[in-house]
Amino acid sequence: MEKKKITVQEIADALDHSLLRPDITVKELKEGCDLAKQYKCVSVCVRPSDLPIVIEELKGTDVLPTTVIGFPHGTCTTETKVFETKDAVEKGAVEVDMVMNIGRFLSGEYDYVLDEIKQVAKAAHDGGALLKVIFENYYLTDEQIIKASELAKEGGADFSKTSTGYAGGGATIHDLKIMVEHADGMKVKAAGGVKTLDAALAVLATGTVRIGTRSSKDILEEAVKREEKGELFLSDEGELGTGY
Repeated sequence: MEKKKITVQEIADALDHSLLRPDITVKELKEGCDLAKQYKCVSVCVRPSDLPIVIEELKGTDVLPTTVIGFPHGTCTTETKVFETKDAVEKGAVEVDMVMNIGRFLSGEYDYVLDEIKQVAKAAHDGGALLKVIFENYYLTDEQIIKASELAKEGGADFSKTSTGYAGGGATIHDLKIMVEHADGMKVKAAGGVKTLDAALAVLATGTVRIGTRSSKDILEEAVKREEKGELFLSDEGELGTGY
């Protein structure tokens, strides 16, 4: 592909700095917020109970406080997801990443999945927040990713998202190209396995606009070095791993 320049800030504008591991401490939350503020990442994505801490740490900045719903398996009830969403928005989350009920989807219960997305989307939008729907592509075929994209769009989601980082695999370039092609006005977020600058550049080259990662520091430090050398370009050569 023809080389297209990108800036460090454009990369930071795509990064949801993710602080979702179950063992993350309050100290690490605050350090993560400091990192996101330093590099002007678009958001910090945290566990729901951490929102008050993060919102306080991000006060007065443009970094967005975001959280997850039904995380990481998506198996709680629709009523629970709706409550989680309303609670998160009331606490100050401006975007929520909800895990689709994968078991119901794989069972072909598309009406259930669609109704749940609609209810959570309404709860988010009523509070002025955006909704991302996490598919967990590791368990899905190409055709199922397309179907999930159609349901997310019909349900009112603002983003489709690849994965939680807790399955056996995360984002892949192959899956992202499918999701971008079938987004139908939604934006696409990659999560799981985007741990290096080359991986991030390959993801962005697909038309994906958001990346969830806890490797923001490594990605952006390398981006700064390449930008100084005039060597920061989008590329389709990066390899993605697993996990956040």
